[in-house]
Amino acid sequence: MLRPTPNCATSWASVGIRSPTGQRPEPISSWNRAAAWSISPSRRTGRALPDCSGFIPSSHQLSLSESIMPTPPTSLAPARRGRLTLWAGVAIALTAINLRTAVTGFTPLLEVIGADLGFGVALAGLLGTVPAASFAVFGILAPVVTRRFGLERTATASLGLTALSLLLRAISPASAVLVLSTVLALAGIGAANVVIVPLVKAWFADRIASWTSFYLLLLQTGQFVAPLLAVPVADATTWRLSVGIWALPAGLAAVVWLVLAARLPADHHAPVTATAVDARSRPSRSSTAWGLVVLFAMVALSNYGIITWLPAVLTDAGGSTSLGGSMVGLYSAWGVLAALLVPQLAIRLGNPFVVVVACAALLVVGYLGMVVTPMDGTLLWVCALGIGVSTFPLCLTLINRRTKSPQTASAVSGFVQGVGYGVACAGPVSLGLLREATGSWTTPLLVLAATAIPGVVAGWFACRPRYVDDAVEPVRVGVP
Repeated sequence: MLRPTPNCATSWASVGIRSPTGQRPEPISSWNRAAAWSISPSRRTGRALPDCSGFIPSSHQLSLSESIMPTPPTSLAPARRGRLTLWAGVAIALTAINLRTAVTGFTPLLEVIGADLGFGVALAGLLGTVPAASFAVFGILAPVVTRRFGLERTATASLGLTALSLLLRAISPASAVLVLSTVLALAGIGAANVVIVPLVKAWFADRIASWTSFYLLLLQTGQFVAPLLAVPVADATTWRLSVGIWALPAGLAAVVWLVLAARLPADHHAPVTATAVDARSRPSRSSTAWGLVVLFAMVALSNYGIITWLPAVLTDAGGSTSLGGSMVGLYSAWGVLAALLVPQLAIRLGNPFVVVVACAALLVVGYLGMVVTPMDGTLLWVCALGIGVSTFPLCLTLINRRTKSPQTASAVSGFVQGVGYGVACAGPVSLGLLREATGSWTTPLLVLAATAIPGVVAGWFACRPRYVDDAVEPVRVGVP
């Protein structure tokens, strides 16, 4: 008779059940299932089993534990697995570089492009709101695609769509084509924003902090380099070449993902193993997921508000246009440091709520400083704001840290970024309307300072060491 035979020291992890605080338990597989199940010693020796009933999982728990495990190509030889992991690392790096270049390499040229194609400030303002709106809509849709086609294939399609759309934008003969191509390019990037998070978990689950820091650093690099090259390349050649060159790295990333997807075994793309539990989870049932949503939305609202209106705040206070531009650059530079440090803190600290509190305090200091003495302590206030939005990399790290599988991470990533960017896209417009209604920047800055309060409350829920999976009831295959 076959029965589980753990000794009294057995824990859930020893039979593949993930403990509430464990991050990488050993999955039950063909080679270790035999170790967990053996001929009953009581039948062989007549000795009574020790009383360990509290550690013996049910068959439902065993099937659930297998269903939530990542699905790397374990059937591959170690050498081939190593090569595929290398390909995945290259693909993630190329993807990260492309996550902001289509935006920051385009906006500095809006005036030149408008003069060529014949559109004015109104359409330029619309193009400025497209990024956040596209990230929101297509961020929500991305997990639906990944459930059907897998993470690698979704990455291939999203980067391919971005590359082709950037080429179309470069040859746009009219404003309508320019808008359409921009929406399509950012649709691909919106999906890539979502899938890169679970891809890090799927391929580098034992190095989440390092790889999160790495891809965020590359994201910041692309965000910096693109606007620096935009105007000089356009002046030396034409704006069409300046916006079109970013199709090359996007296309290269798509090709690498395509090669990787083609070399993976067919069952690698299945969202779960063949069990009774489907991967279609509902993150909206988890307070942890909602904490991540609100925290991400608040930091995205601050980020878009600062980037959009900081130059105007300083100009209205008597500063020069060049001062506004340089302060935006200083603000963005802190993102590089945050990308290097915050993911490490998120992994090392069991509950990184202290990071949320510190960032919220710095945001309040920065906003109030801009209200009271915007010109006397400009450097200090901008640095406080730049460090204060470090909850952005914290959220992206916690998406992986608070989920058990790449499939759940994909669902949570789409939920968090979709809703978060949806809130953020309304921020710059609303703040501008407040400025027009009140005649000063005091009220808009106080509103931004007030967003620290829901951010702290949400951060408490997001940072608790709990898994989203534990609060989400999976949808069972074949059960209505």
